[in-house]
Amino acid sequence: MAETEPLVLVDVEERIATVTLNRPDARNALSLALMNTLWDAITAAGDDPAVDVVILTGADPAFCAGVDLKEVSGDRPPSAAPRAPGLGPGRDTNGLYRFLPVLPKPIIGAVNGVAVTGGLEIALQCQFLVASDRARFADTHARIGVMPGGGITVLLAQSVGLRRAVEMSLTGNFLTADEASRIGLVNHVVPHEELLPFARRLAGDIVSNDQAGVRRLLQHYRQLANAATLDEAHLIEGYLAETWQAGVSQVAARRAEVTGRGRSQTRS
Repeated sequence: MAETEPLVLVDVEERIATVTLNRPDARNALSLALMNTLWDAITAAGDDPAVDVVILTGADPAFCAGVDLKEVSGDRPPSAAPRAPGLGPGRDTNGLYRFLPVLPKPIIGAVNGVAVTGGLEIALQCQFLVASDRARFADTHARIGVMPGGGITVLLAQSVGLRRAVEMSLTGNFLTADEASRIGLVNHVVPHEELLPFARRLAGDIVSNDQAGVRRLLQHYRQLANAATLDEAHLIEGYLAETWQAGVSQVAARRAEVTGRGRSQTRS
């Protein structure tokens, strides 16, 4: 790939921003320049009033092969200067290394190929995942001899359960897309050529909803992730229901649309 090609591609259509990692010759390995550019692209999509949903994918053949080890090891000079805290990827106040900024809008990960180690952590920082039948998933931190900090031991365990997460981390073995679906790592597996159309249909379903409600629910789910007990989780949801005001006046206008859509999806 020529150096003049953008590291990240962005396409906005029908209120959906499709963000594509674009180092295909390096299997979209995360150089510092790519991480900074990705951060900026996701931040811009979050700030764009014409965008309601973000889809994150990779240029074939990979989703992301993880951090660029040649750059980390010093075999290649740094591709960009480090940024000040909060202005790019880095360690959050809760300890998580954020590859992606926190948006008020959902990010759908469309995993088109291998998602390994740091690439898997990027996927886990999306709200949910759709996988191509060519997708493969692995945590190879232990094989490389480094420790994870981008969410593997927390977000992966939340997704697939502690025992399966431990197995993935200690063995470094790869999962197929179907295996990832079976254990709950991804929501859907589709033929490779259907990946982006399928992800866009899901994004379109989200776009068609009340956006104030979508963003408040997304914020709510993030709060639930920090709940210490089931009672606390129920209390947070109760507070959500009792304090929600925005969009209430639209209930009557949206009722017929919601009812018709529900009937069409359940008729079969």
